[in-house]
Amino acid sequence: MNSNKEITIGFFGVPNPEYISMFKFKYPKAKWIDLDIDFKAPDLKILPEAYCKIIKNIINNSVHFKPDLIIAAMGKDKCDSGWFAAKLLKDMKFNVIESKFEDLEPKKDIIICKSNLSLKDKVNAVMNDIIPQNLDTSILKETKPKFGFWGVPPNDLDFLDLFPRETHVYGWIRCVEAGTPADIDLEMYVDEDVPTVFYAQAFCAKSQPAKYLADKYDGLYIDIDDYATNSIIAKTEAFLRLR
Repeated sequence: MNSNKEITIGFFGVPNPEYISMFKFKYPKAKWIDLDIDFKAPDLKILPEAYCKIIKNIINNSVHFKPDLIIAAMGKDKCDSGWFAAKLLKDMKFNVIESKFEDLEPKKDIIICKSNLSLKDKVNAVMNDIIPQNLDTSILKETKPKFGFWGVPPNDLDFLDLFPRETHVYGWIRCVEAGTPADIDLEMYVDEDVPTVFYAQAFCAKSQPAKYLADKYDGLYIDIDDYATNSIIAKTEAFLRLR
């Protein structure tokens, strides 16, 4: 590919920063697309109906946007389903760069996850910075947590609007901010005295630690398939109001 061409680079999970730096240098005009996000691409029914919506997004977005290359996180930094998705996309003749980013040495301080941003803005800021945005975190102020949100970015980001601004972020999202998406010990960490909602995408393996930690710390375990139902919203609102 011509380095001056305005190509499209798709990615999912947290690709190894070395790949990101290499391709940003090689293709400075490239448009980057986070394939995990729900862009409302047509559901091509390639995957089973009862399956992780995020992985469905990856496959459907890839076919819809047809990126020139895809950087696919497929190690402990993502999940086995990410590994399978990479293999499927390769079989579908996409140009897939397989990435593993399993370093456990923190690269960045935890600032955004503890900040005074709204919960949705916290999550978006962390995920948007996978492709470095040079975010000025010096303007952020650390809050004392009233609640916690543990997990991964939900397919339904509007669900995060239910939470107060003083909500700290734990789980895989915090690992992403630290630059260690495969750090299971950090992923399992929460402040024990902070009432926390433990979230997992339906049909995701992370529902295992989510349920376990919710029981251990007397939190609320929820899983959402696509968009939050009225029942899930009511249950979450009750937890936030009564705790």
